[in-house]
Amino acid sequence: MSLPVVSSQTADEAYEDPLDLIEEIDRLKIEKDATILAHFYVDGDIQDIADFTGDSLKLARDAVNVTTSTILFSGVHFMAESAKILNPEKKVLIPDLLAGCSLAESCPADKLAEFQQRLRGEGRDVVTVAYINTSAAVKSLCDWIVTSGNAREIIDRVPADREILFVPDQHLGRYLEEVSGRKMILWPGACMVHEIFSLQDMLRAKRNTPGSMVIAHPECPHNILEHADFIGGTEKLRRHVMSFEEPQTFLVATDAAMIHAFEKSAPQHTFVPVPGIMTDSGETCACNRCPHMARNTLAKVRDCLKNGEPEIHWQPYFDKAQDVLQRSLLD
Repeated sequence: MSLPVVSSQTADEAYEDPLDLIEEIDRLKIEKDATILAHFYVDGDIQDIADFTGDSLKLARDAVNVTTSTILFSGVHFMAESAKILNPEKKVLIPDLLAGCSLAESCPADKLAEFQQRLRGEGRDVVTVAYINTSAAVKSLCDWIVTSGNAREIIDRVPADREILFVPDQHLGRYLEEVSGRKMILWPGACMVHEIFSLQDMLRAKRNTPGSMVIAHPECPHNILEHADFIGGTEKLRRHVMSFEEPQTFLVATDAAMIHAFEKSAPQHTFVPVPGIMTDSGETCACNRCPHMARNTLAKVRDCLKNGEPEIHWQPYFDKAQDVLQRSLLD
């Protein structure tokens, strides 16, 4: 089942024909010597005009191979920061500076530094491992950066005699504890999108759709993951659905925009978004879309290319963040 087509215009933008916007963006990409990177969680119309699409790990690696002088990152702020850190000589743009991340916001750099100091004061030998959904300031305080695609590999690199502080996603951290057997200190953060899936509605949908399979992102709470047929990051989920040749029905417990990438990669299947929680009015919320990712629109992509802003500028702490990002994601 396809999701309804969602316009890339927001309520405060005057309507512009999407085809006209796409033509203008294609022209501006050449004029401004720009490459567009788009995360799987932005609207499908932006994914379709991007030069590279993918999850955080793939896009970080794609960014270092960009040959143009400008990168436009259609995603959220920490992703554009990472692209700048890995490409300090390039101009890095983001369509909306307010496109943040609930996970990144749950772990402020000053609070993390205080907690690390407290652990050191207790004589504890701790390695800080951060999910990529963190600010550059937080990355500069960490020993390793992981994505959902390489987290298990990085966890296995940490010597067994050292403690791991995992920030900021407690659900991903708990999942990694289970699959790796490593006990970790978990920062109490969570993704606002993945926390709201309704277990009751997911089980009801599975019961009403015999033979369907639940696929879930490890950022989901444990009660969702324990009923999932397959767990993985966005790229791992995409490759999983592609592995089935015969038509299947998948119940999708991650950002609903991911269904666009699934349908492009495996059009023979049916993809159904797992509903969110019930609101006080008795309606199922449509909050399994990241409101920050939704701030990316075709019109903002066009304006960003045309005006050359908003731009991500180099900050003093980017130097330390660069070292850990390169070692974690590129080496």
